[in-house]
Amino acid sequence: MSVMLEPNAEQIKQQKIYQQMGLSDAEFTMVEDILGRTPNYTETGLFSVMWSEHCSYKNSKPVLSKFPTKGERVLQGPGEGAGIVDIGDEQAVVFKMESHNHPSAIEPYQGAATGVGGIIRDVFSMGARPIALLNSLRFGELTTPRVKYLFEEVVAGIAGYGNCIGIPTVGGEVQFDASYDGNPLVNAMCVGLIDHKDIQKGIAKGTGNPVMYVGAKTGRDGIHGATFASEELTDASDEKRPAVQVGDPFMEKLLLEACLELVKSDALIGIQDMGAAGLTSSSAEMASKAGSGIEMDLDHVPQRERGMTAYEMMLSESQERMLIVVKKGREPEIVELFEKYGLDAVTVGTVTDDSTLRLKHKGEIVAEVPVDALAEDAPVYHKPSAVPAYFKEYQTMPNEEPKVDNHGKALLNLLQQPTIASKEWVYDQYDHQVRTSTVVSPGSDAAVIRVRGTNKGLAMTTDCNSRYIYLDPEMGGKIAVAEAARNVVVSGAKPLAITDCLNFGNPEKPEIFWQLEKAAEGMSEACTVLESPVIGGNVSLYNETNGTAVYPTPTIGLVGLVEDLAHVTTQDAKNAGDVVYLVGESFTEFGGSELQKLVEGRIFGKAPFIDLAVEAKRQQEILAAIQQGLVASAHDVAEGGVAVALAEKTFGNGLGMEVTLEGKATTALFSESQSRFVLTVSPEHTEQFEQIVTDAKRIGTVTEDKLIIKGEDGGTWINDSVETLRSAWKGAIPCLLKSEA
Repeated sequence: MSVMLEPNAEQIKQQKIYQQMGLSDAEFTMVEDILGRTPNYTETGLFSVMWSEHCSYKNSKPVLSKFPTKGERVLQGPGEGAGIVDIGDEQAVVFKMESHNHPSAIEPYQGAATGVGGIIRDVFSMGARPIALLNSLRFGELTTPRVKYLFEEVVAGIAGYGNCIGIPTVGGEVQFDASYDGNPLVNAMCVGLIDHKDIQKGIAKGTGNPVMYVGAKTGRDGIHGATFASEELTDASDEKRPAVQVGDPFMEKLLLEACLELVKSDALIGIQDMGAAGLTSSSAEMASKAGSGIEMDLDHVPQRERGMTAYEMMLSESQERMLIVVKKGREPEIVELFEKYGLDAVTVGTVTDDSTLRLKHKGEIVAEVPVDALAEDAPVYHKPSAVPAYFKEYQTMPNEEPKVDNHGKALLNLLQQPTIASKEWVYDQYDHQVRTSTVVSPGSDAAVIRVRGTNKGLAMTTDCNSRYIYLDPEMGGKIAVAEAARNVVVSGAKPLAITDCLNFGNPEKPEIFWQLEKAAEGMSEACTVLESPVIGGNVSLYNETNGTAVYPTPTIGLVGLVEDLAHVTTQDAKNAGDVVYLVGESFTEFGGSELQKLVEGRIFGKAPFIDLAVEAKRQQEILAAIQQGLVASAHDVAEGGVAVALAEKTFGNGLGMEVTLEGKATTALFSESQSRFVLTVSPEHTEQFEQIVTDAKRIGTVTEDKLIIKGEDGGTWINDSVETLRSAWKGAIPCLLKSEA
């Protein structure tokens, strides 16, 4: 059959309508060469979404190739809905993190909510039951009505979706900086559990097998969402509001349960979420991975709006939909299964053997495109890279202490900085106990979820200090992975693997691309040394507003295995009289630090240095000590330095500490040097602990109700009640949200 060219095919070319869809002149010419003709409107739309950065990674593939993706526990690396790692006993953990940044900037509640819904589908499309949600959020300073609105609505959207679907939101991070004023970052992560025998993949194989559409009906929401995610935000971006999808967590709960029942059936061949690029990406990718084709009749697609065109149906990103391939003749039982949950299950096409995506609508062929051209053969660009002038300048700067007159007052001020302050206002809106498997709730270094039926647990965290990445992308990339691993180790778990969200500005700017490639190099080295391969993730580029980029933010999501729940450790000091240890040295390193931002009002200079061999050694020793039952509490030293870490250890149980630190006061208290930990150990375990953790120094003891920090000369640097410090820390964000801008 010949393709029916739509009347405006030449207009697409002459009026360059394809540019409005996101294709360049050169890319449109490539499409013409592939097809041997000018594509019609629907076909142009298919290529525009599949060749967007969000779907094709055309600017980032050379960078992603740097990551280590294999390991003895890795069962599924990048390329499917989510990565899978073996945890023993024929069980595996499934996890993935993705961004929903641009939609959240335009419509924060639905943008965040559908980000959660999409990442949940990525996990259960693999056959896994989702057991936990996490997030990583970035906003501008909490000083304007716009930023407060974005912050409050994003948190409400995450809570609204996660709480309704009944999956606990157990961890995450929130940071604030002016670079995110116009372009917040909303990264959502989902963790699931699966038995090895139930692992599924998104493939469409078996000529003649039916292709079925299951789940919610298709509407006009989210059309061109993938393209929207692959361009900069401008003052006119509010006009893109129709591109933001609308989520229904109750529908998703039904779809989840139906799909988890479906994966037990031998009728299922392949399953994939209709995520970015909707029906286009799911059909083309499933066929391409199997070396097959798909023919679909769009008249059968369940629609919730009248008169939808082929273009609209294929590009819609309506939520709560999956595409499945089943064995021929088994359709009635699939329909019956989904009807039980009140969901559509409709045969919309068949698997073919000609490697073509062929679409029919109203009796005509409206698109005929090679599946590999859409899914695999997008152009790959090796963008020019240039070292930014600011980096060269900062590297010449000496490491100097910010001027601090009153260290006690400085600590109080640091505890009230939104990035450090308690995030209780955020996580109190999340149900983190639903399903009753949560062992460690939000507020400690990492969350821990029990693996039911075993004595094992999974520790999980999200981390990234984007200020370090901005100052030195390679060093900062190493630190991001190391800090995530640190948070899991101090919780009693061995790191398994990471997923990531690479949030950067416009890669067509050489300085931005340099940030991306250098950060990836640093991350790659850290993943190798710390034995945590990358099993999947997401690239979100073009995070700019009116030409100004966010700080480079390659967020790390890391999951670790707690081999015995008795090993679970939290950050809070447990008993008065326990010995306080500091592991690691404090150097004059304040570039990108909270103290520098507080005192100077900006960040500059060198990022902290990290020695990955030292980091690995300390993590291994501390985990060994925890597993031997020698550690009462453990906490990594991060933003704000040792003084903030010590204060945070007193807040949970109201106990105090009296410690003595070496060196100059400002550096000893507030430096953000790497590979440091604060631990408490009961007196009877100290000798054995010191034999294992060779870099540990005794600095004091746990006391009743005050935090007292002294210098070597006996002078008192900090002397405050735990309640005073905790009140400042807990009240900071609610106070900022209530204050007048």
